[in-house]
Amino acid sequence: MIATPPPLAPSRRQRRGLAVLMSLLLAVGMSPALADEKVFGWVEKATLEPWGVEVKAKLDSGALTSSLDARDIERFEQEGDEWVRFRLELEDEATGEHFTHEMELPVYRNIRLRGAGGSDRRAVVLMKVCMGDTVYEEQFSLRDREEMFYPLLLGRRTIGHLGVLDVRETFLNAPQCDEDSPLVAHEPEKD
Repeated sequence: MIATPPPLAPSRRQRRGLAVLMSLLLAVGMSPALADEKVFGWVEKATLEPWGVEVKAKLDSGALTSSLDARDIERFEQEGDEWVRFRLELEDEATGEHFTHEMELPVYRNIRLRGAGGSDRRAVVLMKVCMGDTVYEEQFSLRDREEMFYPLLLGRRTIGHLGVLDVRETFLNAPQCDEDSPLVAHEPEKD
């Protein structure tokens, strides 16, 4: 009986070539509808509306719900409904100016996140963000992200409304919204 040697592991160059080939095959088989989608990088600039404050946003396909940097988060009840009071404290990427705004919004829902550091219950609110030339009304969990590099994290729920995520690229779409920009309203039935 002749023993056959085990297959050799592909070299780094072969793996890279295989990855390129697979990308090309996927591109050729791409549906026309997908080819018309907007493409966003893994980091983009966005504006929080209605103020037009420009912030860096990380598009994170590992997160389901988007997250916004909020300080002094305080829950309270108003007319039998749960509300949340918080402060936005951001640096406007376009001007370098410091932006502070106190807000009170109804809690859309609550989420519980579990991780290595334990569990965390967060309020989720509906807010508007401009990505490219379109305003999106999206769900944002509120969290103090002062120690984070990106004050705005966009999760899969939001990314799914935007278009295609290209994890190799950054800053593909500058925010260009005005009063005539299209609005993609939040769709509760898709939660």
